[in-house]
Amino acid sequence: MTTRTIILCAGEASGDALGASLIEALSARDPRLRFAGIGGPKMRAAGMEVWFDAQQLAVMGLVEVLRHLPRLLRLRREFVARVLDAKASAYIGIDAPDFNLPIEKRLHKRGMRTLHYVSPSIWAWRQTRARSIGAATDLVLCLFPFEPALYERYGGRAIFVGHPFADEIPLKPDRAVARARLSIPDAVRVLAVLPGSRRSEVAKLVSDFFGAAEASQALVLVPAANAQLRSMIEAAVAARPALASRTRVLDGQMRDALYACDQVIVASGTAALEAFLAKRPMVVGYRVATLTYWIVKMFGVLKTPFFSLPNKLVEQPLVTELAQYDLTPKALLADLSAWDKVRTARFEQLALDTHLLLRQGAAERAADAVLSML
Repeated sequence: MTTRTIILCAGEASGDALGASLIEALSARDPRLRFAGIGGPKMRAAGMEVWFDAQQLAVMGLVEVLRHLPRLLRLRREFVARVLDAKASAYIGIDAPDFNLPIEKRLHKRGMRTLHYVSPSIWAWRQTRARSIGAATDLVLCLFPFEPALYERYGGRAIFVGHPFADEIPLKPDRAVARARLSIPDAVRVLAVLPGSRRSEVAKLVSDFFGAAEASQALVLVPAANAQLRSMIEAAVAARPALASRTRVLDGQMRDALYACDQVIVASGTAALEAFLAKRPMVVGYRVATLTYWIVKMFGVLKTPFFSLPNKLVEQPLVTELAQYDLTPKALLADLSAWDKVRTARFEQLALDTHLLLRQGAAERAADAVLSML
């Protein structure tokens, strides 16, 4: 039997989870497939040969990327050389567009099938990128229903496959079961704090997030994406003795933290989507390097009134977004205090409607699309 190789490249924890689900779905359809590339522990566990760890690509922001550019370019050169040597049947870039798209463009010109899983946020800024992305790929696998039309407008090919998180997360998460797993009594008020999955992101957010958590008087759960981030988070918590006495830093277990909590303080990104699908009232915070922020502001780069996925998906300001200078412990705490029964009920209904829309069997649909390209 002929073995075909598929190269995948994921750039952070969320991409690692998406890649693992896709590998599992592809393997179930064709056991002869071999997988290799850049990924994390979940993709490795799913059967991929990991050449480089995904954490090496976990950099955010314009200025931050420039600082790491020499290392990233060197890594990309080494990676492309291995891809070409592997004589693979297809390349699937999972998110990480700044790293993946130049590779996809080069491989596409050489005749390799190239797919990009998770569209960059062209809905938010630089929509014309859809043209160059379409030229570099045979197909873009989109997680959100509003994305394919943007590619079609610029001559690209894209399909909506749904979001794996919507498949994984129950329509009504069981708070009692999650609290039992974490040994938390039913009557205790719980606040989940999710400051991100990248070092640079966590460093910019923990002070304000933990300042609000300290003033909240709730039991605080902080899921750490990896051991490195756990050390950062524990140091930030230890600097606040009043907070440390009622804070639990978890090894992963983000879903348990979300299901068990009453409210969430969350970084903008996929974690905000998970909190939304868990139907937990939230406030979203975001901060980048000062220069990055002013470049975005001065050149009008942002093309949407919303930067968080919950608000974009419902096209209205459903949850409060606090960015850059507006992000303070006082502002975070004020929003948490403003959730009443009416606001919570409306939020939960819109979250359920969105959950049903995104629940499409994403990994299976994506796997079918990949195999059709082969």
